[in-house]
Amino acid sequence: MVEIGNEQGDFKECVGFHGHVCPGLAIGFQAARVLMKELGVRRASDEELVAIVENDACGVDAIQVMTGCTFGKGNFIFKNYGKQAFTLIARNRRRAVRACLRPGVLDRDRSHLALFEKVQDGDASPEETKQFTRLHGEQARRILEADPHSLFKIEEVSTEAPPRARIVGSEICDGCGEPARIDMLSQVHGQRLCIACARRRFSSAKTKDTTSTKETGNE
Repeated sequence: MVEIGNEQGDFKECVGFHGHVCPGLAIGFQAARVLMKELGVRRASDEELVAIVENDACGVDAIQVMTGCTFGKGNFIFKNYGKQAFTLIARNRRRAVRACLRPGVLDRDRSHLALFEKVQDGDASPEETKQFTRLHGEQARRILEADPHSLFKIEEVSTEAPPRARIVGSEICDGCGEPARIDMLSQVHGQRLCIACARRRFSSAKTKDTTSTKETGNE
């Protein structure tokens, strides 16, 4: 575990939630801090803020801890764009700010990269794993000590805040017999099906149709 100074208490909270120190978590921490500062807001206790994240990497855990935006409250939106980009919306201020990581920030030197690949492949020795953890921690520390504006392109954006979360009732899916949100059920050949069952039904029908076409072609 990399030691983080007392001045980084909020980061320690992020580490406690995420489970370890890494450069990705430091990126999310710095993004959350600068976005909240730009908007002049504090951590959301309810749905005052909305976070939109464009990746599902380590940093999004820090975004949740720092901003108070979570999946459970409905104010944490994941868009799978594969970008280290984060947007924070302040509902009451009708403002949104986006931070996108600048190129090169997460680059690693040759030895760090080689160790990273070994660790990912499960080929690293205990000594190499220890060295990798040290290098990873040092990179995280450099990110934490950097000026956020050197890490991110930061800009005001015009993204609309989504509607506030609402409680929706459930009904039984005719396919699996499990309760699912009413507005997530769809009518398929006279049955009300959840998304999973509707997809299985569609996939099964498509397979049968393909088989039938092949059989017809063989005649």
